[in-house]
Amino acid sequence: MENKRETFASRIGFILISAGCAIGLGNVWRFPYIVGQYGGAAFVLVYLVFLVVFGLPIMVMEFSNGRASRKSVALSYEVLEPKGTKWHYIKWFHMAGDYILMMFYTTVSGWLINYFIKFIKGDFASGMSAEAVSGEFNSMLSDPVIMSVFMLLTVVLCFLVCAKGLQKGVESVSQKMMVCLIILMIIMAINSIMLPGGKAGLDFYLKPDFSRMQEAGVFNALYAALGQSFFTLSIGIGAMAIFGSYIGKERKLAGEGINVLVLDTFVAFTAGLIIFPACFAYNGGQTGQGPSLIFVTLPNVFTHMPFGRLWGSMFFLFMSFAALTTVIAVFQNIIAFATDLTGCSIKKAILVNGIVIALLSFPCVLGFNLLSGFAPFGEGSTILDLEDFIVSNNILPIGSMIYLFFSTRKFGWGWDNFIEEANTGKGIKFPTGKIARFYVTWIIPAIVLFILIMGYKDKFFA
Repeated sequence: MENKRETFASRIGFILISAGCAIGLGNVWRFPYIVGQYGGAAFVLVYLVFLVVFGLPIMVMEFSNGRASRKSVALSYEVLEPKGTKWHYIKWFHMAGDYILMMFYTTVSGWLINYFIKFIKGDFASGMSAEAVSGEFNSMLSDPVIMSVFMLLTVVLCFLVCAKGLQKGVESVSQKMMVCLIILMIIMAINSIMLPGGKAGLDFYLKPDFSRMQEAGVFNALYAALGQSFFTLSIGIGAMAIFGSYIGKERKLAGEGINVLVLDTFVAFTAGLIIFPACFAYNGGQTGQGPSLIFVTLPNVFTHMPFGRLWGSMFFLFMSFAALTTVIAVFQNIIAFATDLTGCSIKKAILVNGIVIALLSFPCVLGFNLLSGFAPFGEGSTILDLEDFIVSNNILPIGSMIYLFFSTRKFGWGWDNFIEEANTGKGIKFPTGKIARFYVTWIIPAIVLFILIMGYKDKFFA
């Protein structure tokens, strides 16, 4: 028997869950770093422009595909594709992105929960040396049992949320976590801004420094802004399409997409307000990149701050919320994929996929210990690096290009159908003129292709 499709209880639920899917680890450990590297406020301005003119149209297309079909990516192409075409085979590509993303995202989410517990317990003592802080991270990575326990905890917790249903589980829990995340970030940002010595960090972060952008290379800065605007939104794997399938036609989708962008950017920007003043006040302005920023640099900062145990606990609590909202959102997409495709019950979809995702996550867990000898990109690289490269540098840009072609070409769903769906309801209208159509049909795909090629250049020919 076909499962009756749920809908969101409120518009704010749709916006917060969509934003929760977009808001993730990249907002905190990548955005502040590249902002500082490429000129502070000057880079932020470029990034915001690219986010609107590049990321927003693709997000609106995903929302439109979902709302028009009322299905996940498992069946949306079947519903919308012209008769006799084979677009529906692409569903496997999009869904592969969801599964591979979760193969490493569940592991890193487990790290964050573990660190929250460590700060609550007082494992990071006041005045702890930088070597001891780094040792805590290395000790965790080298322990396959601890790594496995927290990865499995993430999988179980998030699937239990999904098991309660769309409104009572996913929507209710994600809304609460997002509200808590925003409140925690505001409190922490105010604290960091008021730290003695924090002004230098604010100047570094907020004052445009075009000389820094020139030093790094203007072209490199533009490429970094393009890449960040693209990868921050989780577009290209059907994760936004599924939320479109749960909403009504009361609102135009461009306006809803802008709301999601605003929340995503607010979290990323506020993360910088937390990180830079604190690092300048207590770490000489030194920040790490990627995992070292979150799990080494910032814990070292917290151990030297007044009430550092409290601020460290709050930081890893909000980081856990940021990660878990993404996991819950992607799990919901995977569950909808299974139920739409097979007609199975939600409970069965959760049980089977819970086991599958747990098993698929073990290579990443073991890649830091028992399988650490496997270095796919040379010395120092890990299985996580390989999985992240497959998703970020391949599936996301290619998946987005597929949505672009499907939504603008006559041999796909087509421009007219896309525009009709996107502009149904009240709110901000998606542009429909010839220039807008040419831009979306030809210019954005060229930009996506550019990002794809540059990602390979940076990875293998830098």
